[in-house]
Amino acid sequence: MTLANYINNLLYRYECVIVPNFGGFITNKISAKVNNFTHTFYAPSKQLTFNSHLQNNDGLLANYIATAKNLSYTEAVLEIENEVKNWKLSLKNEELELENIGSFHLNEEKILIFEPANINYLTSSFGLTSFVSPAIKRIVYQEKVKQLETAAPIFHNEENNSKTPVFIKYAAAAVILFTLGTVGWKEYQKIEYNNLVAQSEQQQQNVEKTIQEATFIIDNPLPAITLNVTKKVNNYHIIAGAFREPENAEKKLQQLIQKGFNAQILGVNKWNLTPVAFGSFNSKKEAINKLKIIKETESKAAWLLVKEY
Repeated sequence: MTLANYINNLLYRYECVIVPNFGGFITNKISAKVNNFTHTFYAPSKQLTFNSHLQNNDGLLANYIATAKNLSYTEAVLEIENEVKNWKLSLKNEELELENIGSFHLNEEKILIFEPANINYLTSSFGLTSFVSPAIKRIVYQEKVKQLETAAPIFHNEENNSKTPVFIKYAAAAVILFTLGTVGWKEYQKIEYNNLVAQSEQQQQNVEKTIQEATFIIDNPLPAITLNVTKKVNNYHIIAGAFREPENAEKKLQQLIQKGFNAQILGVNKWNLTPVAFGSFNSKKEAINKLKIIKETESKAAWLLVKEY
């Protein structure tokens, strides 16, 4: 599976997937909308954008690849780096096409331009497509009323002078209702369309404002049918330390690995620190017993982090 496939899988569950040293892919939720000019109705969707300024590793993509391919965190990071190098080499000479994500190319000013693929990342809209509904033309109903009047003429006498036949009342009421409905529906469409545009712009601003502060947590694995692997969920982590500088976290990781620990880096947390774990466990009892041993033999400062993936 290529790096593009991993990114594509994550975009269905997360609003932002950052590729270190390349940029971030962001999904923006768009409500259902209608085009008044073409009379086309569109289902709710998540549209994809790209921000080249989001290049710091938040750990989401690396952790996902490490789990899916049974690699260490360091090996996953190295794999991402190699793929990004190949992308940048390709962009110097030609357009870069990422399957099910979109294409990149450099313009004359050497600025990276992204063209998203026509993919809806909103899972609740799966199977829904746009459709065109012809505009209501009230002239059709006026012609039908005339046909009714021709087929059933009204004969004047004292009785029907005083009372209008019931079916004529219904026909007249129908014409009025269709007339008012058509005008009201068009006005309603205009208001709804303007609201949708405003909501979309506000959502984009909110994402750009908070994306750097977001903490991404893997809260559920992808179905086995997609990855052909069985994911073991380890929610309990024995922490050796949390570091401001990624280099210090990597140094601590290597020290623990040399001592025989199944250590790993857990990514950057919401305080912009990088935790390093002695090991991770799917059993709380097992994690507590291991923590006791580590406190007695290795580090009294070790502590237990419960983090659901």
